[in-house]
Amino acid sequence: MAETLQFKIAQERDLYDILRLIAQDQLGSKRETLTNPPSKAYSDAFQNMQSQKNNNFIIASQNGKIIGCYQFTLIYGISRGGAPRAQIESVRVDQNLRGSGIGRKLMLDAIDRAKKSDCQLVQLTTDKTRDDAHLFYDNLGFTASHIGYKKKI
Repeated sequence: MAETLQFKIAQERDLYDILRLIAQDQLGSKRETLTNPPSKAYSDAFQNMQSQKNNNFIIASQNGKIIGCYQFTLIYGISRGGAPRAQIESVRVDQNLRGSGIGRKLMLDAIDRAKKSDCQLVQLTTDKTRDDAHLFYDNLGFTASHIGYKKKI
C-alpha cells in the first residue's frame, strides 16, 4: 500500500529533484539543464528564494521519493482591502504519475496554504500551449480571467 502523500517546504538538498520534475516537462526540457549537483545558478536562485519571506518551493513525497512540487509565494498589495494573494508557479508531477490525482492534491495543498495566510485570491500563470494544464485548472475552479504579458530581456 502506498504511503500517504507528504507535503513540506523544500530544502536545498531537494533542489535536484525539483529540477528533475521541471525538466520532465515539455517546455522545461528545452529550458533547463539538469546536473547533479545542480549548477551554481540554480543553487543561488534557490538560496535567494529562501531568503525571501513567504517564497518557497513545496514538495510532495511518497515512499521517500519526491514526486511533485510547486512554488508558493505570498504577494502583499493594496488592492482587495490589503489582503495578500497567493501566486502558484512551477506545478509539476513526476511524468510516471501524471493523471493519478497528485496534481489535484498539490493544488488543494496550495489553496489551503493560501486560506491559512488570509488570502482572498489564488493566481497562477500557465503557458498558452499547455492545453492539458488549462483543462486541469478549469476543473479546479480557476478561470482564465486575465491576460498576462511577458517580455524576455
